[in-house]
Amino acid sequence: MSPAFFFSLQSEWLKQRKSLASWMVLLGAFFTPAIVVVVRLLHHEALPALYAKEDFWSALWKSSWESAAIFYLPIGGILATTLIAQIEYKNNAWKLVHALPLSLATLYFSKLAIVLLMLGQFFVLFNVGIYLSAVLPPLLVSGVPFPKGPVPHARFLWDNGWFFLDCLPIVALQYAISLRFRNFLTPVGIGFMLWVGTLAALSWRWNFVIPYSYTMIEYLSAWSSAKVATPAVDIHVMALGYSLLFTLVGYGLFATREEKG
Repeated sequence: MSPAFFFSLQSEWLKQRKSLASWMVLLGAFFTPAIVVVVRLLHHEALPALYAKEDFWSALWKSSWESAAIFYLPIGGILATTLIAQIEYKNNAWKLVHALPLSLATLYFSKLAIVLLMLGQFFVLFNVGIYLSAVLPPLLVSGVPFPKGPVPHARFLWDNGWFFLDCLPIVALQYAISLRFRNFLTPVGIGFMLWVGTLAALSWRWNFVIPYSYTMIEYLSAWSSAKVATPAVDIHVMALGYSLLFTLVGYGLFATREEKG
């Protein structure tokens, strides 16, 4: 990592700290676990039997990821990426940024790296939230045992890795679009239309060609296969290919744009 890229990364990180996107990461990561805790406390009489089950961790993992895979990851990716990419448009600061002694590649990829760091931050906080949603009810309700059996760390790590990879096409495409259009609503509208179209196309045999579909296919294929057509290709390879393509095309559009802010 060159010193210029490192300093640009620091600058981008400071800019996002007080942005709406950073709050979205925090609230999105803990929303579902908080709902799980509240519901379990309201129905605390059923907790002893629930916590005695051998598959407690798998069931909690499945229920927690449903909303994340279908809703939070795609929508959060659309909104957070657009907000971060458009900070300079909002503050009318692109001309000032381009006056800095930094290459276009440094400007483009340091901001993209911040978006990816925030995505990783969401995954860490979401996992912490799931763990807290499991251990808080036994601490707050007497007579409720702690979950039986060990936490399947290896499986959870693999699932995290696949979901992270499956998000990358959304981030890369939203980032490219958001840097192209000054109006915040344009990239958000395009992202929302693609997400809604993906929901409608999940049962289609060619669902894997839509770059916003991979988190949904990954979840539904594992836990609710009747709701999604089985893809004919490896969706993780597709996700990686799309993310690389969108990143390169996005950088090409950014570097060749005549109007610099």
